[in-house]
Amino acid sequence: MNDWASLGLGSLGGAVFSELLKFVIEEAKKVKAFKPLSEDLVSTMERLLPLTQQIDLMQNELDLGVKELKELRDTIDRARVAVENFPKVRWFEKSKYTGKIMKINEDLLSFCQIDLQLLQHRNQLKLLDLTGNLATSVGVLSKRMDVLSVHAPVFRDLCSVPKLDKVIIGLDCPLMELKRRLLDNSLVGIVVSAPPGCGKTTLVTQLCDDPEIKRNFKHIFFNVVSSTPNFRVIVQNLLQHNGYEALTFENDSQALVGLRKLLEELKETGPILLVLDDVWRGAESLLQKFQLKLPNYKILVTSRSDFPSFGSNYHLKPLEDEDAKALLIQWASRPYNVSPAEYEDLLQKILKRCNGFPIVIEVVGVSLKGRSLSTWRGQVESWYDGETILGNPLPSVLECLQPSFDALEFNLKECFLDMGSFLEDQKIRASIIIDIWVELYGKGSTLCMKYLEDLASQNLLKLVPLGTDIEEGFYNEFLVTQHDILRELAISQSELKEIVERKRVNLVIREDIFPDWCLNPRHPTIKASLLSISTGDLFSSNWVEMDCPNVEALVLNISSSDYALPSFIARMTKLKVLTITNHGFYPARLRNFMCISSLPNLKRIRLEKVSTTLLDILQLKLGNLKKLSLVMCSFSEVFYDIEEIDVPKVLPSLQEIEIDYCYDLDELPYWVSEIVSLKTLSITNCNKLYTLPEAIGNLSKLETLRLCSCINLSELPEATERLSNLRFLDISHCLGLRKLPQEIGKLQKLRKISMRKCSGCELPDSVRNLENLEVKCDEETGFLWERLKPKMRNLRVHEEETEHNLNLLNHMF
Repeated sequence: MNDWASLGLGSLGGAVFSELLKFVIEEAKKVKAFKPLSEDLVSTMERLLPLTQQIDLMQNELDLGVKELKELRDTIDRARVAVENFPKVRWFEKSKYTGKIMKINEDLLSFCQIDLQLLQHRNQLKLLDLTGNLATSVGVLSKRMDVLSVHAPVFRDLCSVPKLDKVIIGLDCPLMELKRRLLDNSLVGIVVSAPPGCGKTTLVTQLCDDPEIKRNFKHIFFNVVSSTPNFRVIVQNLLQHNGYEALTFENDSQALVGLRKLLEELKETGPILLVLDDVWRGAESLLQKFQLKLPNYKILVTSRSDFPSFGSNYHLKPLEDEDAKALLIQWASRPYNVSPAEYEDLLQKILKRCNGFPIVIEVVGVSLKGRSLSTWRGQVESWYDGETILGNPLPSVLECLQPSFDALEFNLKECFLDMGSFLEDQKIRASIIIDIWVELYGKGSTLCMKYLEDLASQNLLKLVPLGTDIEEGFYNEFLVTQHDILRELAISQSELKEIVERKRVNLVIREDIFPDWCLNPRHPTIKASLLSISTGDLFSSNWVEMDCPNVEALVLNISSSDYALPSFIARMTKLKVLTITNHGFYPARLRNFMCISSLPNLKRIRLEKVSTTLLDILQLKLGNLKKLSLVMCSFSEVFYDIEEIDVPKVLPSLQEIEIDYCYDLDELPYWVSEIVSLKTLSITNCNKLYTLPEAIGNLSKLETLRLCSCINLSELPEATERLSNLRFLDISHCLGLRKLPQEIGKLQKLRKISMRKCSGCELPDSVRNLENLEVKCDEETGFLWERLKPKMRNLRVHEEETEHNLNLLNHMF
């Protein structure tokens, strides 16, 4: 790659930035291929050229080595590299380079709206007419970003190796042996097999993070396969992870062609390691599709089963005695007032029962941490029940975990059992679970969140925050994961009763094949209050009739691009919560959606990755609906003219609307402003949203307004000043936001504003009228408020260094 010196730009004297930018502009103009992209880049940089010329003229007053100016130079250099690579771009890389240009534009916009403001503040300088020319340039730049982003995928980080968050014990020898095999040129495919809970995924994850492995493999991809593998989705994830266009495959043969082209392209830049985690018995045909005869390409598989025809098999054994003991001591603190001899005896009996399985040792250890000696004794006695250790057969993993379940309080037992209603290896938004528990058990959301924290504290699930700056009460920003064996424990406990007597029923439909109990001519009545139905991408929506009159929470896990809701939902008159989660690659079109319009008790609806119109929700006329959540949904039409619908009458109880990562939402429909019962409106990560309706001021009961990471939103309506009950305003990472409403100071109940990464936002004088205000911000935004402190009584400014990631949902995949 060329550097600036080799291009003759290493000794430009005073014209450092402008000459570099001119050079890139001229080179970009020469590009014949990818004309729209190159023209957009040229237009963006030409609008920034006057600013760089001004910076050059003020070199004596500026420190060109400061972070902001160094990053500007680096961004221009990245633009140069992109321009040089345009002629080499292949047909399927268009999306990749669209994303690169979008990122360059984002960084240039960030410089104008954040870094430049900080630079001025430090140096007490005025660069250009920032309220005129630069504002115009920023606006045009923002629009260009919007044009570029239409075809850019939202999530790219789909196949990264997960991060380990615990100290690893007992895997040093397996790690060395597995690394030796992986670096052996004669081996192409390796299977790590072991019973569940032995640490297969942990071992492979640690291996992928090994410095020697990372030096030998330029590309390392990690994919969870599970019991319902989908070859096309895995290939689509690999394509999009690498920045390529997410192609639609009609069959596996097309996906195989796409996979081969991708790998052939990647291997030119370095060796490839593909990890397929949690592959189930019977998946030989899936593995065969990945076995392409390519140089510098290896596959590492984890499974409970061996696949002799695939390649080398490495059998991971349970922990040795000393390692198992060290792990137990790490998780379980020693009970008070126990003699060394008794402590050792208790440890040995517990370890004998745990059988060397790390997951069991961790769960049992946590359950004993901080407990009394009598609890330790009782745990051991309950296991052995007076028999000698030698007389007991080795227990199964589930039997080892049973005491940890038995020790839970009743409420936590019920919550743990509910976790079996979600798909294996899925990362679940905490808000989904909390919505279900609030309605099933009549508890508040804060208490339900505590239930999750209690289960996590006992290692029965993991609670993962999606960032460091999560606002209290917004549970959508936590993910819940659970080890497969713990999910199996929950399911096994639920299945102790006959199907018709269970409180929870999991219906898994493979292709169009229903379980036998569904095909009973007498159609048994299901008494369950929680029903989970999971279907694959080949499901044709050809339903059998079911009678489920007691269902209060319905969880639909779908994967097909076209999905019809079962008509029997219309008879679930007790239904309170409906969540539809599409695990396929593209938004699913829902049919028969109107079947839920007759449900009198439905209070919460959550749709994830479905294609719908906001008018569909209005037409349901759900009088008791309290919360509507739309995540990664596609809106084909918005429908602004709804004069024939009396919104307050059809949605009289709606209190919360949550819209997240709905990428094509550019304007909030007018009718939302007519939901006078609304208390919380949260619109986050909707990059195309550029305006809110002026009538939003009609929402007199609104207490919370969140608009995080809506980067094209340029201003809030002046009518925002009429939101007399507003207590919390969150505009963090709204990079395009230029000002707050002039009379925002009239909001006397406003107690908290969160505005990280909003240094380009102008504060009106009226903010001085806000008493007892708490502001959460970063350093760049903080100086805007600090200067107001002397004039604002009880103003509290909390500056937080946050690492914001626009792809927080990477964790979802």
